[in-house]
Amino acid sequence: MKLVSIVTVNFNQPVVTEQLLKSLIEINTYEAIEIVVVDNGSSENPVGSWSLLFPTVQFVRSEVNLGFAAGNNLGIEYTNGDYIFLINNDTEVTATLISQLVQSMDANPGIGIISPKIHYYDHPLTLQYAGYSNMNYYLARNHCIGQFDLDDGQFDALSGVTGYAHGAAMMIRREVIASAGLMAENYFLYYEELDWCEQIKRAGYEVHTNLEALIYHKESVSVGKRSALKEYFMTRNRILFIRKNASAFQFFCFCCYFSVAVIPRNLTLYLKNKEFSFIPVFFSAIGWHFRNQVGSENLGYPVKR
Repeated sequence: MKLVSIVTVNFNQPVVTEQLLKSLIEINTYEAIEIVVVDNGSSENPVGSWSLLFPTVQFVRSEVNLGFAAGNNLGIEYTNGDYIFLINNDTEVTATLISQLVQSMDANPGIGIISPKIHYYDHPLTLQYAGYSNMNYYLARNHCIGQFDLDDGQFDALSGVTGYAHGAAMMIRREVIASAGLMAENYFLYYEELDWCEQIKRAGYEVHTNLEALIYHKESVSVGKRSALKEYFMTRNRILFIRKNASAFQFFCFCCYFSVAVIPRNLTLYLKNKEFSFIPVFFSAIGWHFRNQVGSENLGYPVKR
């Protein structure tokens, strides 16, 4: 039985993280697991109390908020498993989730990374994810298959190769990390898992879904539906993803599209919704690319760290 290392990252959400840990310990039926929790610079350090509540779990404390990618990368350093399962702390597992993902990985060594089907926790029959379409690099657009649809198995036949894994739940082979590398940490938040999938594909592996496996996701617990933080990193990282992964011609076309379509659309939306504070944030996200190289570690946003 392959050892699965489960890594999750907490930032100021101790109750949510405890609910995940209870589901992993009480509901999951796959026995060969180890659990690593990274506390990502929470204002109050929960590690001491957690160590008493969950003695079989390994806790790692970062004194600063490293972001999604670096927080998970830190957790991976403490793992020993053949497979590493990264899951958001705002998820809860189903009994056979891990065993079904392991079965897929064992059966097909060409799979580098795999995600399960994802349902919304508060709407447990509603899909969030049944795979991703491939990216249109001219527009930086793709779509999440099945999102917001009631799940009656209509997408289950799509189980297999997909465009991208979902950052809320993704299992990767340890050997893939050795060849493809860890997640790029300068994304900080959003698009890092899409970029990672591109690295994994370039290393010669496939991205898959197993739509028999299911996890529940408490969407947007961390950042909220709309916030300046989310608006900044979604904009900055959308552009960064294309800069890193598209051809020069595709990037030029994307810049034209962004200038004539996205900027006017977003400004109109901000004004209509009276989200005036988003306007400087939006232009700051764009301006980052005039001042920084693709690999720059400068976030360009005052994140509490």
